[in-house]
Amino acid sequence: MPANKKYLSTPFQRFLKITAGFIGGYVVMMSFHVLLTQLFEKKNVVMTAGFTGYLLWAILLLVAFLSKNGWKIWGIYLLLAAIFSLPHFLKM
Repeated sequence: MPANKKYLSTPFQRFLKITAGFIGGYVVMMSFHVLLTQLFEKKNVVMTAGFTGYLLWAILLLVAFLSKNGWKIWGIYLLLAAIFSLPHFLKM
């Protein structure tokens, strides 16, 4: 029995979700760890980023696929990345 059409995304929405999950999730994960380097010692953050980075990226990837709107998840990820990167850019 095929899936009900009302529950399927359009091809463009699917593309937005995939790119938001892979690219946007990676950008949010990296900016979060940049924020952590402002709060803690860099060597400690680099060591833990090897473990927490992959887990955070996988969770953000899953969240992107569970969302209904690709544009909305892109906006949320870009906003989070900007907020997490702000202390780094202000410290310059």
